[in-house]
Amino acid sequence: MNAHAQPVNLTEALASFADVYSPRIVARMNDYDVRIAHTLGEHVWHVHEDTDEFFLVLDGRFDVALRDADGRETTVVLRKGDTFVVPKGTEHKPSSPGGSILMFEPTGTPTTGDRHEGEIPDHVDSTTGHALS
Repeated sequence: MNAHAQPVNLTEALASFADVYSPRIVARMNDYDVRIAHTLGEHVWHVHEDTDEFFLVLDGRFDVALRDADGRETTVVLRKGDTFVVPKGTEHKPSSPGGSILMFEPTGTPTTGDRHEGEIPDHVDSTTGHALS
């Protein structure tokens, strides 16, 4: 076992920052980051070309709009305890009336994907994750 490995309490970790859509990396597993984030408002339409994206809702509600190749949109509504995987190559846009999520993504995956639609609003952090302070 890694001598530096310590448990991370997600409730305490979430309480340590307030930024929305600005994920903190709470663990690394193989080549994946385990990230947590507060959610509120609209994210941007974006695509991860080479990786699926796993979401677990820790609190509140988290919606994921999906757009198919024909431009048709559907929305998946997730509540506390729900999980959902956005398949790679799928255009999607998260939004939330308020909550928090946990994500599994390959290390280095940008939050706004490999391509995104429109300007990135100030409340969305285009990042590959921040260390938990």
